[in-house]
Amino acid sequence: MNSKETADRSSHQVCDPVELRSLFLFEKLTDEQLELLCADGRIEIIEPGLVYREGDPATCFYVMIEGEVQLTKLSGGAEIETVRTDYRGAYAGAWTAYLGDKVDQNYTGSMYVTRRSRFFVLDAGTFARMMHDWFPMAVHLLEGAFFGNRNSAERIAERERLLALGSLSAGLTHELNNPAAAAVRATAGLRERVAGMRHKLAMMAQGKFDTASLEALVRLQEEAAAQVAKAPELTTLEASEREDILSEWLEDHGIGDGWNLAPNFVQAGFDVDWLERVSATLDGCPDQVFQGAIRWLNYTIETELLMNEIADSTTRISTLIGAAKQYSQMDRAPFQVVDIHELLDSTLVMLSRKIGDGVKVVKEYDRTLPEVPCYAAELNQVWTNLIDNAVYAMNGQGTLTISTRYENDCAVVEIGDSGPGVPAAVRGRIFEPFFTTKPVGEGTGLGLDISFRIVVNKHHGEIRLDSEPGNTRFTVWLPLHRPEEMPESSDRSEADAGGQL
Repeated sequence: MNSKETADRSSHQVCDPVELRSLFLFEKLTDEQLELLCADGRIEIIEPGLVYREGDPATCFYVMIEGEVQLTKLSGGAEIETVRTDYRGAYAGAWTAYLGDKVDQNYTGSMYVTRRSRFFVLDAGTFARMMHDWFPMAVHLLEGAFFGNRNSAERIAERERLLALGSLSAGLTHELNNPAAAAVRATAGLRERVAGMRHKLAMMAQGKFDTASLEALVRLQEEAAAQVAKAPELTTLEASEREDILSEWLEDHGIGDGWNLAPNFVQAGFDVDWLERVSATLDGCPDQVFQGAIRWLNYTIETELLMNEIADSTTRISTLIGAAKQYSQMDRAPFQVVDIHELLDSTLVMLSRKIGDGVKVVKEYDRTLPEVPCYAAELNQVWTNLIDNAVYAMNGQGTLTISTRYENDCAVVEIGDSGPGVPAAVRGRIFEPFFTTKPVGEGTGLGLDISFRIVVNKHHGEIRLDSEPGNTRFTVWLPLHRPEEMPESSDRSEADAGGQL
């Protein structure tokens, strides 16, 4: 509601300099200054209802003389009461007007009058002019403090982001190195096996197999190659027992290093019955031919296993690169409509090394959740901070739970851990900049502050902590319906300072 609409349902009274001096905000002003305030300002009696709405141009500075007001802020699509007071002299509205166009001059929250109230009202431009004329040094100090704190926070936040990026890059390099090294080893092994198969083919070419036996052996080779792809999963004990049985069978049939061949046949899912079929196919052939055939089939199995290993390794590399691109949002518009689960999964992949084997990750995704309009790369930073804190709290041992759901036209993401919990004494400060419970050198105290700014200021959502021993949860609400491009709210310190009222 603008000042004209407010005036339409309020009445004006004579401004008394003596009454203004009784308010703590004006008690040190001179008589001349109080006279000027009365001349340029006004006294308004405002009936219960909305005075101004969050996001509207900040046109007036309000100082309450008597009555009661309520301040609210939008959070997760709902209005949340932040302050309710009848304190005489409390102020709100365009209180940052003296900063001019250096900051966003919109109301940072909504103000309601809960009962008939009386205010001293000053237009924003007049308030700014008086501040510069009467308190030039104070204005310079306030500007320095305001912008200095904001710039310092931004620089430290940028450094924290770079440190986090360096840590993630190191983890990604480690994760990429493992499948890459596996692919290199498998390729070297595959070259050896192919060379062995060429040697056996030369033996076959010497005519030691009749046509019928050779055709049957080729069919067995095709069967062996196909069987590798559908081999059953065996426990360690089951595999060990089958290897012993096959090893004994091979030794009984004159193959001295059967213990070395048996694991490959077991891994491919073959048993004694299949080896008996091979033996029957080559019945009547010399022992040397039978041994050569068994080894030739073993090369076939090994070749397929190695090719599977190469495929798995390269797929893993491709998956990691895809996750890195999803996480960083390379070559994508900052503002997108995305599946929130893809962002969460890419963050988990990027943090997999830090999460480690001691943490069990439980996903409870609501796949019916609509896509979310958001700044995807920045939300990934939020998930990174919350998951990293959860893993740190559990000291690498416990359960990390990530769940999603639909609630009040919002996408809700909940990240929980089974750690000892956040002490009650510090829960109210958890989102403060530079506040941390980590030892010196292990945290800057900006991770949750950055997360708050991204969720609340940039996405008009909400982030909340609930904690008890064994169950700590950070819950994030993200509105599902918003303008495609939404201006970022002004600095959080400015929004918080509105709580003066």
